[in-house]
Amino acid sequence: MRNIVFLFSFADAGKILSDINSTVNKIVWGEPFLLLLVGVGVFLSVRLRFFQAVRFPYWMRNTFLAIFKTPSVRSKDKKSRTISQFQALSTSLAATVGTGNITGVAAAITVGGAGAVFWMWVAAFFGMITKFSENVLGIYYRRKNSDGEWSGGAMYYLKYGLEKKRFFKYLAKPLSIAFSLFCVLASFGIGNMLQCNNITSTAVSAFSLSGINVFGVYLSPEFILGILLAVLVAIPILGGVKKVGAVAEKIVPFMAVFYILGCLYIFITHISSAGSVFRLIFQGAFGFDSVCGGSIGILISRTVTTGIKRGVFSNEAGLASSVSVNVSSDVKEPVKQGMWGIFEVFFDTFIICTLTAFVILSSGLVDFSTGLMASSLEGTALVTEAFASSMGNAAGIFVAIATLFFAFSTVLGWSQYGVKATEYLFGLGSVKFYKIVFIFFVIIGSTMNLSLAWDISDTFNGLMALPNLIGLLILSKTVVSVTDNYRKRKFLNDKNEVPDVSAFEDIESEMAAAIIAEEAFAKNGEDSGAENVKRRKRGKERAKGDKER
Repeated sequence: MRNIVFLFSFADAGKILSDINSTVNKIVWGEPFLLLLVGVGVFLSVRLRFFQAVRFPYWMRNTFLAIFKTPSVRSKDKKSRTISQFQALSTSLAATVGTGNITGVAAAITVGGAGAVFWMWVAAFFGMITKFSENVLGIYYRRKNSDGEWSGGAMYYLKYGLEKKRFFKYLAKPLSIAFSLFCVLASFGIGNMLQCNNITSTAVSAFSLSGINVFGVYLSPEFILGILLAVLVAIPILGGVKKVGAVAEKIVPFMAVFYILGCLYIFITHISSAGSVFRLIFQGAFGFDSVCGGSIGILISRTVTTGIKRGVFSNEAGLASSVSVNVSSDVKEPVKQGMWGIFEVFFDTFIICTLTAFVILSSGLVDFSTGLMASSLEGTALVTEAFASSMGNAAGIFVAIATLFFAFSTVLGWSQYGVKATEYLFGLGSVKFYKIVFIFFVIIGSTMNLSLAWDISDTFNGLMALPNLIGLLILSKTVVSVTDNYRKRKFLNDKNEVPDVSAFEDIESEMAAAIIAEEAFAKNGEDSGAENVKRRKRGKERAKGDKER
């Protein structure tokens, strides 16, 4: 019998891998999954009484405005193993506010038309409460590792939360492991290589960089930039979450202000187009523009799915990626960190993405009467052309600098997601190895063609959401209970309600005592210890009785 040998070229293998990934990607990011993603947000919004809308002034005062009014939100004792709430926000935004806010918005408009922006808003509105719930569960189920640092994330609330549910305890371990594995893989792709590749390609194009010869060996500009990026990334990453948080709290405000000012300049110079821009967005969202014709159903479907998909890519609500960093905050109340999650989505989509969309739609690259694109450019090139309508030749440099900061900060944020997922899977000792490999992949990503890697990373990113969404649905009662506890204490001033801040008795005892002491000090200027102890005991007895019933 003849031996049959199948010889595949790398191109053949790449095509097979691409076909397999394309099939999986269509399932992961198909309409049913996007419906589930938004549906979970709708479900949680109803159960939490539309907290993101009804309590808008309250969560805004306790997040963004608190940065300027409350010193404790910004500062943290250097000896502590935690980071401040602002550092947690900055690190989360570092990963969330990335190239998706530039190229992602451009792609949404190119594929789905101006109406895709409206559906990005819809996804973000419900995504705010999804991210709120993720953070609440993250703080509620976090634990401390052997180094005294907080460890948590979706894998922790999937494991410790589901294992206490009678009918779902067998899902706890598989779902937590699956989430962690997909998170590690995504951190190398969309959180590392793709961002670094975007930095080097944009920089080489914008600044016309060229390579050099070193002892007869040609070094490409991408390789040189890759080495430089690896060094810049290594410094904070090897320093741990506190170092990353310290760097992020300096980079994120600067990059946000830098980009927002550039967009506001375009907004002011094109203020006369504002009405037409927003009219085009709403018309396109429901297929009312004149180009739909007989294909209105297909176009609306494409517009909706594109807007939701790109919105999720941008703010990551439902992926539970940023929870791993948010749990490192020094906050004691799960709901307080939940409100920072609401602000993350609000800032990312309603502010940054909307400004990018306005720049593109007001630049003359879109026909207001038909909604059709007047440019064949895509991605970063399209955004650069849009800025060039007012900035001229400086547009390329502006977009390149913005991309550099957005992508670099994303690498820092995602490195921490991967660290916590690796720690969960293989233990604390594996973290150093992960960091070294992560830094090495910065160089790889800076120099290689990543078209297939981008598609695969999209798939892993989506796969992260599946176990998380299942967990959010099953644990929604816990989110409601913790939020109601906070509402009774803060909004209804219920003196007998004891803080419900952790699923673990030792942590809850410590945190609840600290919260009660802080409340007493804020009210009376001193800690009325005896009365607080009695109150706490009454609360514990009542809580125990409720659980037994």
